[in-house]
Amino acid sequence: MRDNFKITGLFYENRGFRFRKFLNIIKNDTDCIIPDLMVVMMNPGSSRPLNDIDSFNFETETVPDRTQDQIMKLMVNCGYNYARILNLSDLREPKSSNFYSKLVELKDLNIHHSIFSDDRNEDFNTLFVKGIPVILAWGVNNNLFELAAIAKDKIGSDSTVIGLQKVGEEYAFYHPLPQNYNKQLEWVETITNKLKAWSID
Repeated sequence: MRDNFKITGLFYENRGFRFRKFLNIIKNDTDCIIPDLMVVMMNPGSSRPLNDIDSFNFETETVPDRTQDQIMKLMVNCGYNYARILNLSDLREPKSSNFYSKLVELKDLNIHHSIFSDDRNEDFNTLFVKGIPVILAWGVNNNLFELAAIAKDKIGSDSTVIGLQKVGEEYAFYHPLPQNYNKQLEWVETITNKLKAWSID
């Protein structure tokens, strides 16, 4: 399936931390130049450029991971051509426990690592496409809720927000790749059905 898509991202460094500003997943056989699907997740994790060179100046081909495979499945199921992934935080850190501790460090250093912060309005306005479905899928850990609240407010009520929400939690939306394989299948099926229902409406 990966062979049917081109995956690119924009990577950068700031004060010794490694970041990714966005990720694009585009079908090879499309001439679509604007995303028709937005996805908001936790952070880029272990995402890395194919050439292993971080650059702030240009998009580069990116090594895909299993989470991105889940998004590709949605795109195939629902006929989307171009998905853009933004994150609550640009920080590239694969271990969640390390990520949560680094959030405190980034805050203390006043590094604006979230595209949803007011200090990143220009980035947000450039990269976030309005009027298309927005999948919320950043996870359910309460360490994320401060960033999640900022993101939801920034996205606004005018956007069509879709996600698998944890019951009783305003800011908790299950990640596309839970550890349990059956839950992975459930996530794809649930979001597929919600996207198809939206397109019919």
